[in-house]
Amino acid sequence: MPRSAARSIWWPAAVAVFACGWGGNQFTPLLVVYREAGLSIVTVDALLGAYVIGLVPGLLLAGSLSERFGRKPVMVAGTALSLLASVLIALGPLGVGWVAAGRFVTGFGVAVAMAVGSTWVTELSVLGGAPAPTGTRRGALWLTLGFGLGAGVAGAFAQLLTWLDVPGVRVWPFVLHAVLAAGALVSLVRVPETRGAGPAASSARFADARRPRFLRVIAPMAPWIFGSAGVAYAILPQVVGEKLGSHGLAFSTLITVATLGAGALVQPFARRLDRTTSARAVLSGMVLMSAGLAVSAVAAALRSPWPALAAALVLGAAYGIALVGGLLELQRLVRPERLAAMTGAYYALAYVGFLLPSVLALLSGLASYPFLLGCLVLLALAGTAVILRHSRRDLPTPV
Repeated sequence: MPRSAARSIWWPAAVAVFACGWGGNQFTPLLVVYREAGLSIVTVDALLGAYVIGLVPGLLLAGSLSERFGRKPVMVAGTALSLLASVLIALGPLGVGWVAAGRFVTGFGVAVAMAVGSTWVTELSVLGGAPAPTGTRRGALWLTLGFGLGAGVAGAFAQLLTWLDVPGVRVWPFVLHAVLAAGALVSLVRVPETRGAGPAASSARFADARRPRFLRVIAPMAPWIFGSAGVAYAILPQVVGEKLGSHGLAFSTLITVATLGAGALVQPFARRLDRTTSARAVLSGMVLMSAGLAVSAVAAALRSPWPALAAALVLGAAYGIALVGGLLELQRLVRPERLAAMTGAYYALAYVGFLLPSVLALLSGLASYPFLLGCLVLLALAGTAVILRHSRRDLPTPV
């Protein structure tokens, strides 16, 4: 393989990760559309989090499947599932069950992109001569770009269709993604495998999850990654909705893009914060999360869009730093043959937090959003204290 071609061989895998990320978050800005179609807030938030039901088991299985069958076939299957999911959601006008099924299948596609795609991008980058941390950052960045652009394009497209009074607001954005996913599938044909088929994964593939540093540094932070992002683009547009009038969809799109855009832009700097002798990147992300949740509580109390936008930017930056910081911690902690499986476990923990908007929606009948968000600030600070206490302990030894 020519040297220049080897350097760029990671691109198609990154595009597939991007397409799966797009599929995972394109639904988010359209929450307003589904509420206007007559669904309750609890139902809409449940649909938002429904793909966690497919995503968590997918994350726990995808890495192990890639160790058994190779990275490429599993990533091809995940991209195909992402395409199928958009087709199912596009059938949503026929019944909410189609949307629920599509969101469930979406979870598997995103799981493969996270657990296998990001690992494959790293391995392909190393094959092309780049250092492993560069490959890790590339995988995380392209996933975040998919999340952000998927939400932005879907929301802007839906808003345009609404302004033009074109039918199919709940259909065409998902058709657009299906076309993108099909193109990503074609691009994977010539990408080389980086790990051939091997023996069935052993029960030891998750052994590193019992290591003290995983339990005391990575695990207390992980659920906040998508928990805080979920607060930004699921809760904040709801609490300021009465001030938005007919611009609810546009603001929901702006909040989502601002959150994930900040997360993408900050990721190149997250690696600079990382230190092998401490958890500085993870701690920085947790401190920013606490601050962003505090601003979110203020926005909910004032019901003002401007503090909500500021909170989204802070929470997005926290998301990006914490995501990369946790991945770098994991890379140092885990043996290479277990990395894909443990990356899946890491993302599974992270996505548990995505159920937070649904929990808050259920609790909002008992307490106000400013109070609930204030409680989240205290919980985030408590987690930060645990991580700080153990940040210089149980440092990984070379394996």
